Amino acid sequence: MTVIVSATLPPDLLSRVQALHTVVQVPAGTPPQEVITEVGRRAEVKGLLCTLKTRVDEALLDAFPQLKVVSNYAVGFDNVSVPVVNTRKVLVCNTPGVLDAAVADLTFGLVLCLARNLVPMHTFVARGTWKTKPAPLATDLAGKRLGLLGMGRIGRMVALRARAFGMAVSYHNRSRDTASEQSGLASYLERDALFAQCDFVSVHVPLSDTTRASIGARELGLMKPSAFFINTSRGPVVDEPALIAHLQQGRIAGAGLDVMVQEPLDGASPLCHLPNVVLQPHAGSATVETRRAMIELATNNLLDALAGKTPKAMVNPGVWAV
Repeated sequence: MTVIVSATLPPDLLSRVQALHTVVQVPAGTPPQEVITEVGRRAEVKGLLCTLKTRVDEALLDAFPQLKVVSNYAVGFDNVSVPVVNTRKVLVCNTPGVLDAAVADLTFGLVLCLARNLVPMHTFVARGTWKTKPAPLATDLAGKRLGLLGMGRIGRMVALRARAFGMAVSYHNRSRDTASEQSGLASYLERDALFAQCDFVSVHVPLSDTTRASIGARELGLMKPSAFFINTSRGPVVDEPALIAHLQQGRIAGAGLDVMVQEPLDGASPLCHLPNVVLQPHAGSATVETRRAMIELATNNLLDALAGKTPKAMVNPGVWAV
């Protein structure tokens, strides 16, 4: 079979795919139909391994009518038009689980950065300001309440890290996590109460039509002036202009963001010039170990599906069942 690889595969994984299939490599983010233009060659394509930069929509599926599986090198799949792939009976796979700990680590790193002013403190020392005056005081974590909007695998790992620092943890989720409640890991709060009562609000929801821009001026307006906002999920779940306004006006204490509406973030964005903001370049999974685990799972998903074996991670398993 012919497969398109629109992600950087390590040599050993690329060799595995090439041993079984004809591989056409396409730069990440380039629509594959712009590279493969011959009708006959397009008809031979059965698999696609890609990043979130590749739009899987009607245009792509029209170009590759025999496509059977799309393997996303990501846990998210907001690059995929799910109704379209379901109609065309195209299986979509992703890479959940293997990046949970890395994202939880970064999330709590942002909590620490904000509470202890780690980035401004570095500047305070590096610029020699320490010689002229004492450092400003920071904030303790022990006794503070962390609110998790979304209590999936990553949320639970963040909760474990927060409890180790003596924080109380609350969560809001579409369904109750009774196991976490019964174990004492986290208590449940209604959504508005989570924003209003917590000292840190950390977002862990997927991007969908329901969640897009679902955190706006109303939700941010419920937060304490001393509270911090953290997002390591997807940028578009937040009304970014509303967040910027609240930060500029001091209506919340600060924000830690690994994700933004537009990525890469333009250096002219107000977010880049606010002293109460810590930014990361969508680096939640950006460790050597985690990225290797992700690309290996994405490769295995692709090869298993093409071989008729049930992949480990499927976004739309109903298609596979058919």
